[in-house]
Amino acid sequence: MAEVQDMPKLSTRLQRFRTGSPLSFRLLAWILLFSSAFTLVASALQIYSDYRKDLSQIDNRMQVVESGYASSLARSLWALDQKLLQTQMEGILSLPDVVHLRLRIEPDSELVMGEIPRDAKTTSHSFSLVHQGDEMFKLGELTVTADLDRVYDELKRKVGVILLTQFLKTFFVSILIIWIFQHFVARHLTTMANYARDFSLTTTSKPLTLERPNTPSNRNDELGRVTDAINQMRERLNADMERQQKDAAEIRKFSKAIEQSPSSVLICDRQWRIEFANQKFTQLTGYEAASIIGKHPGALGDNDIENRDSRHLWQSIRLQVQRVGVWQGEVNSVRRNGERFWEQLIVTPIKDEAGGTTGYLILGEDISIRKRYEQQLLRQANYDILTGLPNRMLALDRLKLALAQARRESTLVGVMFLDLDNFKHINDTLGHDAGDNLLIEAARRISSCLRGTSTVARLGGDEFLVILPGLTGPEASSQVAERILKTFSPPYILNGQEVFVTTSIGIAIFPTDSDNSGTLLQHADAAMYQAKHKGKSSFAHFAPEMTEVSHERLKMESSMRRALELKEFELYFQPIVNTDSGTLCSVEALLRWNNPAMGMVMPDRFIPLAEETGLITPIGEWVLLEACRAAMGWKEATGKDIGISVNVSPRQFRDPGFTEAVMHALATSGLAPEQLELEITERLILDNSIETAEILRQLDKAGIRLSVDDFGTGYSALSYLKSYPFDTLKIDKSFVQDVMKEPEDASLVRAIINMAHSLGLRVIAEGVEEEAQTHFLKKEGCDFSQGYFYSRPLPAADFDAWLANNRRV
Repeated sequence: MAEVQDMPKLSTRLQRFRTGSPLSFRLLAWILLFSSAFTLVASALQIYSDYRKDLSQIDNRMQVVESGYASSLARSLWALDQKLLQTQMEGILSLPDVVHLRLRIEPDSELVMGEIPRDAKTTSHSFSLVHQGDEMFKLGELTVTADLDRVYDELKRKVGVILLTQFLKTFFVSILIIWIFQHFVARHLTTMANYARDFSLTTTSKPLTLERPNTPSNRNDELGRVTDAINQMRERLNADMERQQKDAAEIRKFSKAIEQSPSSVLICDRQWRIEFANQKFTQLTGYEAASIIGKHPGALGDNDIENRDSRHLWQSIRLQVQRVGVWQGEVNSVRRNGERFWEQLIVTPIKDEAGGTTGYLILGEDISIRKRYEQQLLRQANYDILTGLPNRMLALDRLKLALAQARRESTLVGVMFLDLDNFKHINDTLGHDAGDNLLIEAARRISSCLRGTSTVARLGGDEFLVILPGLTGPEASSQVAERILKTFSPPYILNGQEVFVTTSIGIAIFPTDSDNSGTLLQHADAAMYQAKHKGKSSFAHFAPEMTEVSHERLKMESSMRRALELKEFELYFQPIVNTDSGTLCSVEALLRWNNPAMGMVMPDRFIPLAEETGLITPIGEWVLLEACRAAMGWKEATGKDIGISVNVSPRQFRDPGFTEAVMHALATSGLAPEQLELEITERLILDNSIETAEILRQLDKAGIRLSVDDFGTGYSALSYLKSYPFDTLKIDKSFVQDVMKEPEDASLVRAIINMAHSLGLRVIAEGVEEEAQTHFLKKEGCDFSQGYFYSRPLPAADFDAWLANNRRV
């Protein structure tokens, strides 16, 4: 019963084994199959060998019977000793396996002993009995029969035993092998299978591990290599996942970047059919992305002509992209509502890894504003912003074209150089706004005198250029010049005031005066200066001798640019005295230019040129520094504080670094700020600008004294005197020199002195040359006087000597 109960358990275990480890079950089956076959063959060979051995033993026994009993049986038979013969045969019959003896005796008798079993397998052996004497006689023949049942029974027993033992051995060895395989291989394969079954993108962080010691031999065997391969695959998959996630993130980022790009983006397939359009394209053109998918970019216009032109353009784009690999250019595109706009396009092919073109990328940017700016910049580059006239660059281009046409047609070209008279004075007096209005009106008046083929251009400042092509003679240019001068006769209304402005015109004729544009302009410029010397409001034709004047002006400008470096400038000093006592109170510094070639150059010759070229700024800084140093030298020599007065030109005053230059001069020399007085022209303070007021305020805050120079020579500045922090007012010498001759001048000087005192200003009279003038000034209460009566302007060394010898210092 126990064995019956164990059979289901064994069957169940085998079933589980078969189900849980099919590889082990198949391995067991194959082991049993091949082991059984091998056992059967080996057992068959062994059984057959034993069988042959037993048969051989019987055969050997027969041979022993023949060799052992043949002679004795022959003697007994010869002797006819029946008893002995019987005894011998019984001895043979008693041998193992011998069951029957048949002795045939010659001639015809026989003796039989034993019995052959029924259905028994036997073997027989016969041998002759011979008597040897003088002759050999055959006595008979003995046949020995052996029973083979014992051999077959033994054979059967051995077969059973061998088969049983071999089966059990094979079975248990197979079980042992399967257990070893299961323990060392199959269970790990099951672990690998379970790991692979559960493996997913979410479990790549968990490596495959086997339940066995981590020894070098285990790591290097097949299971270890498979485990390493799986883990390496997992790591590669992890890396691929990370790369794919990164690529996906990059793709999402690029997708967002394309969608949110400030440029319009179109992606087309290989046949230039639109596959994608971003939001910017919709905003730019008004076309919804869904409505243009599958269309050609050149087929978005509504007009047939536009579509035809667009197709032609896109055919050119396609050919260049195929040949060069990129197309970039500006396109006049059209929006859905028909509005045209300028668009910057970049078209490039989209290539796969093999380098084949899979589509096309089209980037667009609305450059309408930029195009407008470019047009505006182009206009600014060629036209004067203030007047709208062509500028110098465009004027020179038109002049060259006019000269080329004149060469072909053998005609004349007139070049007129215009400069407004006293423009700087008006600009400084009435302000820049008034100056700009004057230039605009002057440009209009000049233009009104010209015909359509002529050109009027503003070269800069108050200089104009007129080009008169196709002239038949020089007199035609004179007629135009006269018309221009006539149009300048009426007054200009600037800031509510009537202002009369004239112009000076220089004329040069092509090809009489020169055959190239540059020389013509120089000659016209030289003629213009000649017109100014004639008394302004006039014109002059170029003459060869005018080049000398022009060259002298250029030479002066070139020399003046090196004058500071060569230390050619020097200061002259003229004392300013107290009118009542005649004692020295301050000194005015006056600039002189001592050039080795031109000699002593007076300020009225080079100061206007210095202002025009901008050299007045560095020259003025040098004057400030040297004047402050001279005042400090006088203090050391006399022990007294002697003030120094320095003239400031309008252009120098408006320089952004003017205030810093003044402070630098004081700091470098060590002169006290209250010992420095800056003389500002009346024209400058009339420029009622925020910058002027701020500069004056900064100087006054620093303690520097401020003086109004040449008062009375310009327009009325009385309303501004109380607005600015001035300390002193200087009466121009043109009023002082005739104070004893002209009652009007005397009244004017008296009024200026009273007005200045009422405003709390001190008064300095310039140009005092006679003693009578000093008495008048003293009577009228003028505070200070300056002029030849007291001393001419002296060089530094002479002025030092004057200081040493003058008892009223």
